[in-house]
Amino acid sequence: MSEQKNMSFLQHLEELRWRIVRSAVVILVFAITLWIFQEWIMETLFLSMRDPDFISFRLICEYFGICVDEIPIDFQSTEVTGQFSYALMMSIMGGVVLAFPFIFYQIWRFVKPGLKAREESVAKGIVVYVSLLFFLGISFGYFIIAPLCVQFFGTFQMSDMIENKFTVSSYMSTILSTVFYSGILFLLPVVAYLFTKLGILTPDFMRKYRKHAIVAILILSAIITPPDLISQVIVGVPIVLLYEIGILVSARVEKRIKNQI
Repeated sequence: MSEQKNMSFLQHLEELRWRIVRSAVVILVFAITLWIFQEWIMETLFLSMRDPDFISFRLICEYFGICVDEIPIDFQSTEVTGQFSYALMMSIMGGVVLAFPFIFYQIWRFVKPGLKAREESVAKGIVVYVSLLFFLGISFGYFIIAPLCVQFFGTFQMSDMIENKFTVSSYMSTILSTVFYSGILFLLPVVAYLFTKLGILTPDFMRKYRKHAIVAILILSAIITPPDLISQVIVGVPIVLLYEIGILVSARVEKRIKNQI
């Protein structure tokens, strides 16, 4: 550990380079695997969202009595490289998501030697917690937000004379970005924990600006979901709960810090 802290600037750059290389290799392995199974992945994981038998629609129908019919969507590719480009994008983004724990671990191992003992103890177990929350967010985006987007925009019509024929790029961009941003949003409790430990954030500050945060969350929910109240509530409520969990985490951390003084 002391050797790492005493490394020269060029040695740090070399270490960073190799950590980036390792991360890239892992992403590439996952991406190649996904590319091999691209047809199954596309049909089973993404195009199936227009089917009323999609797991999210089945559960909503079974437990809430809100059932949907098959969503009348036709898909097309209007560019020469359209299908190839999005097969490639899907494979790379999927590789990044699957490799996220390893990527974050590499980042953490690079940053860790430069931290003070107190700062290092703050982030104990951070790789596990961050990875769990990230995948919870990914799951929430995939099973809740993305199907709602597909259902709303797939059935919305200004006129019966206009058919919904989505391009592959538009459809996949909506789903992939929605799912990925959901994963990022679910890291809020970890951010609250770290910032409180480092003295940057306090639970009183989070409580004081709770109303502002809720308004921001509602605006964010309106941006990443279809413009209907039910969808915004379904998305907004979990994010508000995450904010409240962040307050509880921050308060608990602050209490421990005061007890140690």
